[in-house]
Amino acid sequence: MIKKHRAFLKWAGGKFKLVDELSKHLPEGQRLVEPFVGAGSVFLNTDYEEYLLCDINQDLINLYQIVQQKPQAYINAVKALFVPEMNQKEAYYKIREQFNLSRDPFERSVFFLYLNRHGFNGLCRYNRNGGFNVPFGSYKKPYFPEQEILHFSQKAQKATFKCISYEAAFDLAVDGDVIYCDPPYAPLSTTASFTTYAGPGFSLDDQALLARYSRQSAHKRNIPVLISNHDIPLTRELYRGAKLATIAVQRNISQKGSSRNKVDEIMALYDHHYFDENDN
Repeated sequence: MIKKHRAFLKWAGGKFKLVDELSKHLPEGQRLVEPFVGAGSVFLNTDYEEYLLCDINQDLINLYQIVQQKPQAYINAVKALFVPEMNQKEAYYKIREQFNLSRDPFERSVFFLYLNRHGFNGLCRYNRNGGFNVPFGSYKKPYFPEQEILHFSQKAQKATFKCISYEAAFDLAVDGDVIYCDPPYAPLSTTASFTTYAGPGFSLDDQALLARYSRQSAHKRNIPVLISNHDIPLTRELYRGAKLATIAVQRNISQKGSSRNKVDEIMALYDHHYFDENDN
């Protein structure tokens, strides 16, 4: 069995558990383009010759570029924060404040991993002024992902990272590329609010626009697109015309986890081969 590689960041909606199933739906190509790279589990567990990895979160992209270029200097700097005296509420809020005041990409990248591993649920959330506002997580001993950082750095030699919108990422795709989209998921109810990972939230209009971009990319440019999302009536409607598959998400049996909504994942593949056969 091929060893699966974990991302070095904790990430809401990370694809580590689903990547084996998800990979079966990814077409072959020269380069994988990800407009929403997140923690990078799909990048880490697929084998394309090249990658274009994009996200609108500048902190995330800066961090990846630093890990790509100088992993050891980065590891040495951030390791110093993974000590018992830094795993305290006061220390956490002090670092969070320093992070929000800092304009230095290297320093912010060091603080970013510390906040990611010490903050509540590994969330990445900013307020309207761009301030990181995730509370302290109270973990016994936050894990320092040294091997994961080194592996990411090694694999990142095949990658280009860009801080751009999903629309701009689509515009950069060329013949021979495959696009994989893992957008912020559609809300399970109209009252559910979107989690803002960076900047303005991802609206229902964005969900519909992403579907249109994907359709046009496959139809007019012969660039296949795979999108993952919640399997709900809304997404089935949005992705009409795509080849749809469902990945069953494991249920939490324990009492604690049963309050969390678990919804299957939908995989929507826009591919010109599929269109040719199914267009009337």
